[in-house]
Amino acid sequence: MADDGKQSVRLLCRPKQLSKGSDPGIHYWLIGSPFLPPLTIVSILRCINTVPSPTSPDLHKESNELLTLIPKGFQLIGALASGDDTDARAAIDAASQLRKFLYGGGTVEDLPLIGGVSDLDSGDFRFFVCESGNANSRIELVTSIIQEQHPEKFLWENGCMLSCELPIKLPVYYPLKNPTDVEKAYVKATGAVIAKLRDPRAVYMLEALSKTCPDQPPPAIVRGVQLDFHTDLSRTKPLAKGDEGFDASSLSCSYFTISNKAAFSIESADTIQVSVLFNSLGPSSASAAPIAEYIPVLEEARLVVVDIKLDVLCYSSRDLPLRHAVSRLIIPGLIDQLNTMQNFMLPSLLVQHPQLKPYHFSPPGILHPITVFYELSFGETEMKQVDFRKSLHFRLGLPYDRPLLRIANALDFSKLKNGGSASLQKRSALLRDVHIGIPSSGVNGGTLSLVQGSYEYHHYLQDGFNDSGWGCAYRSLQTIISWFRLQNYSSIEVPSHREIQQSLVEIGDKDPSFIGSREWIGAIELSFVLDKLLGVTCKVMNVRSGAELPEKCRELALHFETQSTPIMIGGGVLAYTLLGVDYNDATGDCAFLILDPHYTGTDDLKKVINGGWCGWKKAVDSKGKNFFLHDKFYNLLLPQRPNMV
Repeated sequence: MADDGKQSVRLLCRPKQLSKGSDPGIHYWLIGSPFLPPLTIVSILRCINTVPSPTSPDLHKESNELLTLIPKGFQLIGALASGDDTDARAAIDAASQLRKFLYGGGTVEDLPLIGGVSDLDSGDFRFFVCESGNANSRIELVTSIIQEQHPEKFLWENGCMLSCELPIKLPVYYPLKNPTDVEKAYVKATGAVIAKLRDPRAVYMLEALSKTCPDQPPPAIVRGVQLDFHTDLSRTKPLAKGDEGFDASSLSCSYFTISNKAAFSIESADTIQVSVLFNSLGPSSASAAPIAEYIPVLEEARLVVVDIKLDVLCYSSRDLPLRHAVSRLIIPGLIDQLNTMQNFMLPSLLVQHPQLKPYHFSPPGILHPITVFYELSFGETEMKQVDFRKSLHFRLGLPYDRPLLRIANALDFSKLKNGGSASLQKRSALLRDVHIGIPSSGVNGGTLSLVQGSYEYHHYLQDGFNDSGWGCAYRSLQTIISWFRLQNYSSIEVPSHREIQQSLVEIGDKDPSFIGSREWIGAIELSFVLDKLLGVTCKVMNVRSGAELPEKCRELALHFETQSTPIMIGGGVLAYTLLGVDYNDATGDCAFLILDPHYTGTDDLKKVINGGWCGWKKAVDSKGKNFFLHDKFYNLLLPQRPNMV
């Protein structure tokens, strides 16, 4: 192994730390892109399928799962093993074999491979490179490792996405006397669709998906005769400047993209929509009448129509010619999804019609989108789906207490057509996250522990409903429920006062006369409603007086660090929402970030902040004034984050 300081491995993500004493073997796959500089690692995905020997990955299973999970435009570039430097060869060998499973032969085999090694004791990383991609070639140590400081900008400044949705009805005929032939018929029908995608008479229309820019270029047309299915994406050259016209052979993806972008992320990336137009008519100078051909079946047959919807998302350089984007990204992506659906549906095609549908996600910590196939015949809470999502969380390194890969969190690029956001994040006209940017608490040397995730600010007189003087706890509850809703733990709408009262009557906590009343509710009632409507459990903390609240700061800080949910504080007939604490463990000095539901003005952020309706409060301020009264009993409701995926 030679030392070569001329090369650099560039990391757009943080290397995954292996736990001390991890078994030796392949633990992670390294993902890069042909559109980025060589040896650039975009993401690191865990290897989760192994053969009986724990040090050997099951390459067949891994390839089947990674093929659809990783969008076209990203590719496997290496593996990460635990052990010493000699294990770098094993990592490169495993990556080389997996690459053959994923992409077959061809030019991809000549691309460099990275073998990463994590020391079993120290956890330090070392990277080795095999330049030719051939597992038998010499590998060299890379001494220069660059941790990119702005990875989103690095990836998306010169990148874009292509989206293609293609609904298909597959007609499958099979003889009644030999129903097992249905598999051959399905494979034949799939092959016919693939042939149409590659047909020289096929037409692909490309257009900008977002309608926010007033000067959108007209759509471009790519015809099947212009496609090149053998181009090496890593070696494509940008089109000559000024060679721009409406002929797709002279257009690149930059034709549809914005030059000066202010934000860099999956949600804000330029997205090109690709529509497939199957054209069976060719140009002809001769006149001809339409012909219908009748071919009778030789024996009794049955027709099964299989409805499938392909939905492909790809990453591309803005410099890539449109015809290469279609032939080397979109069409291979559609074919992979067709084959995935075929393998899934064939075993039970005659028993039931599996409802398999792809969804795209942008989970935190992963720079590129991922694509997941869900079987919609099963509910999201059924154990088969839960176990499947857990395996995805494990592969991607996601926490198990957040529903990051539920359908409610999927990207929806159809919203871009109306100038919206690709995210399915629910929107409303209410103020959100009003604590962001407020002045500091004034606690010297304190540790901040804040609510994590978005919430809506609910307060008196909203929605044209006069609850002044009695509805503060209702409003605090609405803010808490909005947090669960915006984190996609639930899809229910934020309940009205009457719906909250109705829930308490339905569980037997209140009499029917309670509905429509102006009766105050407290922490216990809030916990009942959260349990009924969301299935959320709560912890209730009792404090005998406001003077004791600072003693609870350590426990409250732990809540925000582990549960992250807003807290309701109730005392007498007043209720507030607690969004965080700033606590100095050494001095005991602390402050509470209070969101006050007693505000009666318009939803104007400046008025809210300048009026002190959201801000830091100390138990006793510099003027000796008590915010939390010493002679008042307080209940704190701490909603617990559901342990769900």
